[in-house]
Amino acid sequence: MNVFFDLIKSRTSANNYDPVRKLTDDEVAQLIHLATYAPSAFNFQNWKFVAVRSDTAKARLLPLAFNQPKVIDAAVTFIVCGTLEPHLALPATLKPSLDAGIIDEATYKGWVGAANNMYQENATLQRDEAVRSGAMAAMTLMLAAQSQGLVSCPMIGFDQAGVAAAFELLPGDVPVMLVTVGYPGAANWPQKPRRAVADVLSFA
Repeated sequence: MNVFFDLIKSRTSANNYDPVRKLTDDEVAQLIHLATYAPSAFNFQNWKFVAVRSDTAKARLLPLAFNQPKVIDAAVTFIVCGTLEPHLALPATLKPSLDAGIIDEATYKGWVGAANNMYQENATLQRDEAVRSGAMAAMTLMLAAQSQGLVSCPMIGFDQAGVAAAFELLPGDVPVMLVTVGYPGAANWPQKPRRAVADVLSFA
């Protein structure tokens, strides 16, 4: 458990990357495999990832990320998306859990019905859920990267509409954030001090 504590405490938001060291297809896929273990409401798993790592794709992303050099230097920048209308895919997404006996038929039908009732006519809730799911997947991705000796950085400074157009995202794909991942360069900041627990915790 102490190893996991150290992992959390050692993670930083890196601005400097080694531009020479790359990640293989398998290494990128393994990071996303781990990211998909993030939680989501109803087990929607309503996230998608675009791995931007070719020189041409990085050049396309750079101006849309307000010319932040790390999208060029990092081995990969992930466009982390949450997806709208998650209730439509839920029957197929939940089926493996039903088939494996993790949930029973009543639970399966109950969740599908509840999700339809909650999300079908509620565009605001759909978007909120997309952002929640995308953010949790992004955090899991960053911890996965840290466990592999990599550094990462979440980025909200980008043109969402421009990224969606340039990378041909679907209308239901909500780009939640960019996450740069790679090997550390020089002069990254250490972990910055955190607020005291007493300042952020109350008991009810």
